[in-house]
Formats: sequence, structure tokens, C-alpha cells
Amino acid sequence: MFQKLREDIEVIFEQDPAARSYLEVICTYAGLHAIWAHRIAHVLYKKRFFFMARMISQVSRFFTGIEIHPGATIGRRLFIDHGMGVVIGETCEIGDNVTLYQGVTLGGTGKEKGKRHPTIEDNVLIATGAKVLGSITVGKNSKVGAGSVVLKEVPPNSTVVGIPGRVVIRDGIKVNRDLNHCDLPDPIADKFKAMEEEIRQLKEQLTLSKEGKNSNDYLSL
Repeated sequence: MFQKLREDIEVIFEQDPAARSYLEVICTYAGLHAIWAHRIAHVLYKKRFFFMARMISQVSRFFTGIEIHPGATIGRRLFIDHGMGVVIGETCEIGDNVTLYQGVTLGGTGKEKGKRHPTIEDNVLIATGAKVLGSITVGKNSKVGAGSVVLKEVPPNSTVVGIPGRVVIRDGIKVNRDLNHCDLPDPIADKFKAMEEEIRQLKEQLTLSKEGKNSNDYLSL
């Protein structure tokens, strides 16, 4: 247990250059507080002390702005950066070395029963405001771009962006967890550019066709 608590602190120093001291991290990092509260609530939840577990999670939500259902399973070295607005559902499963930014939702798609929240495998990064919804899996070493809405399975070693989320990078490229939010590929914008180019070519063809027709009419006179 103490080993996990130490790891929760160490991962903050690895991921956040603003972290300066153990005292600062322990006293001021809401993401750390939420994870520690969840570890206690999850133990109570597994022992079927559901009310007490929910009370702890609600108090943690009040103080941190991070809502983690006590039924969620969280692995080692989870890093929640900033954290305000993060929501993690009851049947969510999170692996090791996962990073979540503020506003991330790991939720369901409706009122379905059973496993209804996502599984996040090891070494995944989910950027600001992204939503991963339903009983789907985000594969190992993958990244979900800021503001994306992911509704389908994500293969390992992939980068997903957009609404709905689309895989834009998969395998063949070294995985770099330092996701640069301002340089994300935009498949929708790329499609619009392709359509604009096709329209431009069609206009040129119509112009040439009209000019050819006018020349033929002049010659016939």
C-alpha cells in the first residue's frame, strides 16, 4: 500500500515540471488527493460497504473537483494533471502509467447494465476535455487528443483525434507520450482541403469547356 502511495507521488515529479517539493505535492495536488481517496473508497466498495465508499468519493469530489466512482479499478502510477472536471465511471478499468488531463470523461453512453465504461490500458494519455464513452478499450501506448469524443475501440500504439474520434496515427511511429496539443492532425480539415481542391479543378475544367464552346461558335459563324 505504501509503495503505491509513494509511486503516486513520484509520477507527479516525472510528469509535471511545476512540482518542486514533496510537501507541495502532498498538500496542493488535487489529482493526488482524489487518487488516494479513491484507493480507500475502492477497498470499502469491494468489501460491500457501498454507502461509506460513496460518501468518501463524494467528499473527495467536493474538495478536488474530480469524480471517481469507488467501483472503478485504477492501476499504478495514474497521473491526473490539474484534474478539474475529470469523471471516471463505476465499471471503468485503468491500467498502469496512465495520464489524464482536466475535463476528461471516462463514461457510459446511456443506461446500459454491466460493463458500460471504458477500459484504458497501460501507458495511455488522454488530453484535455476528451470523452471516452462506452464499454470500449483504448489500447496500450495510445493517445487521445484534446476535445475528442471516442466511441469505438482504439488499437494499441494509436493517436485518436476529432468528433467522433478517428485514428490518425497507428504503429510504425515511435510512441511519444509528450503529446503536443497544438499540433494534432485534423482529419476533417484535411478532408475539406481535398474537397476544395476538387472544386477548384472542376471550375477550371468548366471554364476551359466554356471557352472551347465559345471558340467553336465563333468559327461556325
